[in-house]
Amino acid sequence: MAKDTAIKPKQAKNKKYLLVRYSRMNLLGLFEHNETYIPKVPTRVVVETEKGIELGYLTGQFGMYKAGQFKLNNEQIKQYYDTSNINISVEQAGTFLRYATADDINEENHLKKNAAEEMECCKQFVKELNLPMKVVEAEHLFGGERIIFYFMSEARVDFRELVKKLAHEYQTRIEMRQIGARDEAKLLGDVESCGQQCCCQRFLKVLQPVNMRMAKMQKATLDPSKISGYCGRLKCCLRYEDRTYTELQKRLPKKGALVTTQHGSGKVIDTQILTQLVMVKHDNGTKVAVPVEELEIAKINRKSKIENRK
Repeated sequence: MAKDTAIKPKQAKNKKYLLVRYSRMNLLGLFEHNETYIPKVPTRVVVETEKGIELGYLTGQFGMYKAGQFKLNNEQIKQYYDTSNINISVEQAGTFLRYATADDINEENHLKKNAAEEMECCKQFVKELNLPMKVVEAEHLFGGERIIFYFMSEARVDFRELVKKLAHEYQTRIEMRQIGARDEAKLLGDVESCGQQCCCQRFLKVLQPVNMRMAKMQKATLDPSKISGYCGRLKCCLRYEDRTYTELQKRLPKKGALVTTQHGSGKVIDTQILTQLVMVKHDNGTKVAVPVEELEIAKINRKSKIENRK
């Protein structure tokens, strides 16, 4: 009688994959290849995606490959990157074509210069057509078969005429992609107030919600200049330690709670999450900061409490 066992998903047999970061939006995906040697130094690669031919960066080459095969199976890959909020599909993203040459890098630099000129041209057409949109960035694919324009708009935009003018100007396929404020930061952001490159640009791919509760819990001030990032929204890094702050806060008594310390009984008037200190005002008026481990929550007779409310 066959036993029901959990079957772990595995990559297809006889297929080898490279983990590659590609696209102007810094996507991450698996690409099939037939190489036996994987360089252990930063390496550029040429890959073919559903959009066309692109240049990317080889990722995970330090101890992550054996005989050209990426060591982790699909489940392990997903689990590893989920913990860092990095978006990666375990489905094949495309095909590895070759390691990039000096000519490939020169061609990429040439296309980047072209993309800057193409963006200015697009901005001019937008102005002529009086379209309510802001052109943020242009990406000219390495294969030359497509130009992608990233834009922002608060309303729906009919850009069919714009696409016609651009296609006629450059004789190639044109794609318009609408983005938000956080995506704009991902494309244009540089150095944040912490001195590091913007997380959304450097490694963060899943831009999960960040709310004011996280900011109030972690920051002593709610000055917008202190808690807002390049995009003008709450900093994504507020989410990194939210779980830790939430767990530490659960250990602390609420303000107004009656407690007992070695100095006597009193009432909680303030708490500090990271230091786990509780400020207690004793019955005699003295205030003392006490570690949460050294106090005891006073037990109140529920019956007498109800009677006092009447």
